[in-house]
Amino acid sequence: MIRAPFDGVVIEKHANVGDNITPFSQASDSKGAVVTIADMETLEVEADVAESNIGKITVNEPCELQLDALPDLRLAGRVARIVPTVDRSKATVLVKVRFVDRDDRVLPDMSAKIAFLTKPVAPKDRQPVVAVQPAAIADRDGRKVVFLIKDDTVREVSVTTGVVLGDLVAVSGVRPGDVLVRAPNEHIKDGVKVTMVKK
Repeated sequence: MIRAPFDGVVIEKHANVGDNITPFSQASDSKGAVVTIADMETLEVEADVAESNIGKITVNEPCELQLDALPDLRLAGRVARIVPTVDRSKATVLVKVRFVDRDDRVLPDMSAKIAFLTKPVAPKDRQPVVAVQPAAIADRDGRKVVFLIKDDTVREVSVTTGVVLGDLVAVSGVRPGDVLVRAPNEHIKDGVKVTMVKK
């Protein structure tokens, strides 16, 4: 019988029945531990923050977490602590963020992105929206439109504008990933052939 010091989930098994367990020995035929367990309720995300930006971050500051494995999932978090040392090789400070929202799909060692926020995001505002630069929206016959590029041809698409999000404007009528004309002029019309210039 093995009794763990806390409730958790076994994530790795190091030994089998009959193996010698000697944590402080370097013997080749011995194991240092029976299993590795993780407390899923205390998972944290670690982020290297540039030391020039660390002054903008405070403990308990709200964050939004996005895991690479679950790109459509946004989870609320808070800064748990700022490690008081600097990695001189990278000029970064380690910041640890705890989860406020829980999801059973979050696993140890997953990679994630962190957005540090000035205030918590209300649940109704967590739904992703499509946003474009204001210059991409044009007025045509009293309608707000954008010009979608598909197969080297411009297509006029009517859109409805929403809230302003920093330097962007939320719109409905286009989908994420659509390629738009950035600043259409009077020569850009529906059906015009264009060539995309790649940098």
